[in-house]
Amino acid sequence: MTRCIASAVLACLFLLSLPAIAGEIYSNGPINGTSDAWTINFGFIVSNTFTVSAGNSTITGVSFGAWVYPGDVLESAEVSMSSDALGGGTVYFDQVVDFTQSGCSANQYGYNVCVETGAFTGPTLGNGTYWLNLQNAVVNDGDPIYWDENDGIGCTSPGCPSMALGNNCINTPGYQCIGSESFTLTGNNQATVPEPGSMVLFGSGLLSVVGILRRKRQAARRSASGYFIRQHS
Repeated sequence: MTRCIASAVLACLFLLSLPAIAGEIYSNGPINGTSDAWTINFGFIVSNTFTVSAGNSTITGVSFGAWVYPGDVLESAEVSMSSDALGGGTVYFDQVVDFTQSGCSANQYGYNVCVETGAFTGPTLGNGTYWLNLQNAVVNDGDPIYWDENDGIGCTSPGCPSMALGNNCINTPGYQCIGSESFTLTGNNQATVPEPGSMVLFGSGLLSVVGILRRKRQAARRSASGYFIRQHS
C-alpha cells in the first residue's frame, strides 16, 4: 500500500516538472486551395476570428494556406492578434514572423498552394474570441501572396468557422465581405496541467498518509513481536 502511495507522490512531483502541453489552440479547417484567396501584402490586411476555449493558452505558432506564384517563397509577414478586426481595439501581439514554406501543390489557376508555418513567443489569452491579422507579407521576389479561403469547411474547434474581414471591400469602405481563411494556431494550453500549488498540496497529503501508515505498521510489528516473546518466555 505504502509503495503505491509513494509511487503516486513521485508521479505528482514529476508532473510539476513538466511544461505546459503544446498542441492545437484553434483551427479553422484544412486548406481548400481551389476556391479563392486574399492578398496579405501591398497594404492589404485580412483578419479572422479565433476562439480560445480552455483558458490560459499561450500562442506560439501559426500555420496557414497561401497561394503563391510558382517559385515564390514567403519569407515573413506581420502577425497580430487583437480584440477587433484589422488590428483594432486591444492589441495582444504584433510582430514580424519568419515563415517556412512546405507541401506546395499546383491548383487550376496556376498558383502553388502551400502551407506556411511560423513560430514566435506570443500572448497568453483567456477564454474568448479574438482576431488574427495577417499583413505586410514579404515574398522573395516581391510578388503578391494570397491567404487561402476555405470558409471554415471541415473545422472542428469551438467557435468555428471564423468570421473574416479585410480592408479592400469596395461596397463596404474599410472592410471586405469574404469567407474565412484556412489557418491553425498552436501553443501551450496551461489548463491541461494541474496548478503547481494544488499539486504540492496533493503531494504533501500523500506523504502524510505514507508516514501515518508506516508508523502504524511499525507499531503493529512491535506489538506482534512482544506477544510472541511473552508466549514463549
